Amino acid sequence: MTSERKILEENYLHTISVYVQNQPSVLGRVVLVFSRRGFNIESLVVSATTNPLFSTMTITLRGDEKEIIQVIKQLKKLINVLSVERHKRSYQIIEREMALIKIKIDEDGRNNLLQVVDHFKAHTVDLTNDSVVLQITGTTEKVDACLALLKNYKMIEIIRSGKIVMKRGEERT
Repeated sequence: MTSERKILEENYLHTISVYVQNQPSVLGRVVLVFSRRGFNIESLVVSATTNPLFSTMTITLRGDEKEIIQVIKQLKKLINVLSVERHKRSYQIIEREMALIKIKIDEDGRNNLLQVVDHFKAHTVDLTNDSVVLQITGTTEKVDACLALLKNYKMIEIIRSGKIVMKRGEERT
């Protein structure tokens, strides 16, 4: 494997859904599996399911393919873990992320900023004399592209939700 390919593989963003029993300390045990292997979790979203006894954890991280496979095997061995699924980009999944971005802006710069907002179908959720708070939802790439254009403005604060993923159709993630 060339060094360029290895760098690309290590920087690939992996998305994993972990279906667990909704009990205290389950999150800690799941996160410990990643920590022991030296992974830095990029985002972690835990949400209730239609049954309050269970939760879904959506975890995104960067890493080597072989290491990810090992982590998945270890996760499947945990007592409160019912299933683990690794998501690959395909038409079979829907993925979304949300970001709130606070920008310092005066009246003169607002029109240009609102053109960027309109292009990305973002929304203005707060507006004051000297700042604006934007909300954008979409794929991680869409959020990243919007943030890249907004770097031309004085960003005060950014909060991102992390990726959530759902399978299309009747099957549960």
